Amino acid sequence: MLYVAIGIYMIAMTLANLSVAAFGPAISPINAFLFIGLDLALRDWLHVRLRLWQMGALIASSGVLTYLLNPASGKIAVASACAFTLAALVDWVVFVKMKGSWFSRANKSNVAGAAVDSLVFPTIAFGGLMPGIVLLQFAAKIAGGFVWAYLADSLLKSADHQNQEQESTAA
Repeated sequence: MLYVAIGIYMIAMTLANLSVAAFGPAISPINAFLFIGLDLALRDWLHVRLRLWQMGALIASSGVLTYLLNPASGKIAVASACAFTLAALVDWVVFVKMKGSWFSRANKSNVAGAAVDSLVFPTIAFGGLMPGIVLLQFAAKIAGGFVWAYLADSLLKSADHQNQEQESTAA
């Protein structure tokens, strides 16, 4: 399951970067909901399972993969790696400091991570502050993060329940 999550994380981040490189800032709010919301939820799931350096390597690898697939997206890949690294650090600090269920902690940390990512990414990628894009991305990332965190939480609870049933029948 860990390797599947890592693969999905890298694919989502890479698709988000390549689509922004191809279609520009207008695609950013859609990406924010679909791909970045997914990455925010997966990032929190991976935070519990990976060391900080492993998470950093995963973020950097996704930026390199984007660049290798489309060298013309170099500025997008750099912006993405910077924004994701800063957002991941903020997300991680908030996630670790929060109390409560994984779902509650994930959504609180997603707000912090989304704020950093939404400000840093378009500013670097497009060369200036774009308040409309920043606000649309922020709202879409929070909404997408909530939906993806809900789905992840439901799937994890289901998987845990199945594992418990298998263990009790094996005993």
